[in-house]
Amino acid sequence: MITVSTDGSCLRNPGGAIGWAWVNHDGTSASGGARSGTNQVAELMAVLEAVLAHPGDEPLRVVADSQYAIKCASEWLPGWKRKGWRTAGGGPVQNLGLVQAIDRAITDRTGPVTFGWVRGHTGDRFNERADELAGVAARAAREGTLPAGTMRATPVLEPVGAAPARRTRAATATGTRTRAATTRTPAATAPGAPAASPAAPSATAPSATERPEPDVLF
Repeated sequence: MITVSTDGSCLRNPGGAIGWAWVNHDGTSASGGARSGTNQVAELMAVLEAVLAHPGDEPLRVVADSQYAIKCASEWLPGWKRKGWRTAGGGPVQNLGLVQAIDRAITDRTGPVTFGWVRGHTGDRFNERADELAGVAARAAREGTLPAGTMRATPVLEPVGAAPARRTRAATATGTRTRAATTRTPAATAPGAPAASPAAPSATAPSATERPEPDVLF
């Protein structure tokens, strides 16, 4: 199984520069950002980029400290899709373009995708590294120094009430996608990165008592 930790960062919520990052537990990683967004957009971008960057048959587990992102990609998504991309209360799904892009990425992937939650800022080295990289990317986006190919546009959303069109992965973002450069340096030798462990930490699923799906979240 491939295990990847994700995180997002927003320097001023809402509207500030954002950064996203994923860290594979084998030590590889990637990050990028945009000049403006929200915390939730950054978290969803991290999940989307993690799935897109790991195609193939091998099972993929995405671990994040955002229960909103995890639930959007797993628990809430099927119901929203059945209801024509409406929430249980009948309202529009927030960040719909990203949610639909994640849905397509999961559907188009040959191997299964599962999700897990980890509490943030509690010493999980992969979560901490993803948090660090997302923050660096957000600051670079604000300063206009992001490397070429790592600036992202929000994916185009499908019309609400209509079945989402099946698209190839290349069409999940506005314009032509350019794959973010993936760092292939093991975490043990990357500056400031901890040693990679062959055993991935287990992720704890969000509590069943968490609040129901939101109509609006920033």
